[in-house]
Amino acid sequence: MEPKVQSEGGLNVTLTIRLLMHGKEVGSIIGKKGETVKKMREESGARINISEGNCPERIVTITGPTDTIFKAFAMIAYKFEEDIINSMSNSPATSKPPVTLRLVVPASQCGSLIGKGGSKIKEMRESTGAQVQVAGDMLPNSTERAVTISGTPEAIIQCVKQICVVMLESPPKGATIPYRPKPASTPVIFSGGQAYTIQGQYAIPHPDQLTKLHQLAMQQTPFTPLGQTTPAFPGLDASPPASTHELTIPNDLIGCIIGRQGTKINEIRQMSGAQIKIANAMEGSSERQITITGTPANISLAQYLINARENKCFNPQLGENGTSLISTGYLQYTSKSNVISVRAGEPTYSTSFMSWTS
Repeated sequence: MEPKVQSEGGLNVTLTIRLLMHGKEVGSIIGKKGETVKKMREESGARINISEGNCPERIVTITGPTDTIFKAFAMIAYKFEEDIINSMSNSPATSKPPVTLRLVVPASQCGSLIGKGGSKIKEMRESTGAQVQVAGDMLPNSTERAVTISGTPEAIIQCVKQICVVMLESPPKGATIPYRPKPASTPVIFSGGQAYTIQGQYAIPHPDQLTKLHQLAMQQTPFTPLGQTTPAFPGLDASPPASTHELTIPNDLIGCIIGRQGTKINEIRQMSGAQIKIANAMEGSSERQITITGTPANISLAQYLINARENKCFNPQLGENGTSLISTGYLQYTSKSNVISVRAGEPTYSTSFMSWTS
C-alpha cells in the first residue's frame, strides 16, 4: 500500500534512518552526561541509538513513526546550527556555513533518490532549497552509500521528509550489508625496521603487514625520507612510478592533522616518503581535500599515518601529550614472557603521536 502523507507532514509507518557522524558531532548530540540526547528522545518520541566503539565515525540510528523521526531530525539540525553559531563567535568568518547531515542509505535505493536523469534529486533540491549529494561509491565493506544533505535546518527537515517517502515507495532490493565504522587504531611504533603495538609499558610485535609496508615505503620512496641521502646510483633506481591519491578531511580536524606550524603533517611526509598537499578551504564546504603523491607503498603508509592522527584528534587518550610523531628519545622496555623489548638507543617512530624519552 502506498504511504499517505498526513497534513502535519508525517507518515502512517515506522521507519529506521541511519546517520553517519564524526566524533565531535556525536559529542554535541550526546551532551554533558547524556542530557542532550535524553532530551531529544523524550521530546521527539523517537528511539535514538548511537553505535559503541572507539571509532572516528559513529552510526546514529533513529527509529519510530515518521513524525517522531522528523522531530528528532529537527532537534539535531537545530543543535548543529547552534554549534555553528557558537563557533563563529570566535571566528573572523562572516558567512555562516550550512548545517550538514549524512544519511546512510542502501545502495539499491539510491537510484530512486536520484531519479531518471537526476530528475528526482533535482526536484528535491528545488522544492526544499537543500543541497543533496549521493555518493558514487559504497561505504567500505557494505552495500550502503552516504547521502549528504546541506542547508538550513528547515530545508534539511523538508528534504528528509521527501527522502523518507521515496525510501518507502522503493524498498531495498536484496540483502543489505550495513556500514560499520572501523575502530580507532592501536598506538604503533617503528623501530629497527619492525612495527610494534603499545600495550601498557610493553612493545609487542605488530603483524607483518604493517612492518612490510613501512619497509617497502622506505625502499621505494621517490622522495628523500627522514634525512636519508639520494641513491648513489640514480640510474639503477627501480622505484615504481609515482601516482596520486585524494582524500577529504573535516575542516574541524585539519588543524590537528597539520599541527602547529605544520609540524605534524611534515612528520607524516618524512615518515611515509610521500608528497602531501592540502587544498585551501572552500567557502561553504565542511571538508578539505588532501592530495598524496608517491609510490603505492608511500601512499598507503601516508594514509595510515593520517588516519592514526585523525584517531588521535578524536581520542586524546591514545597519547600522553600528543606532541610528536617522530620521537626524539628512545624506547626502553623490559622483556617479559613473549613480550619483545626495544633496546635503548634504537630511534623510534610513533604513529600515535606520543613523545617518548629514555
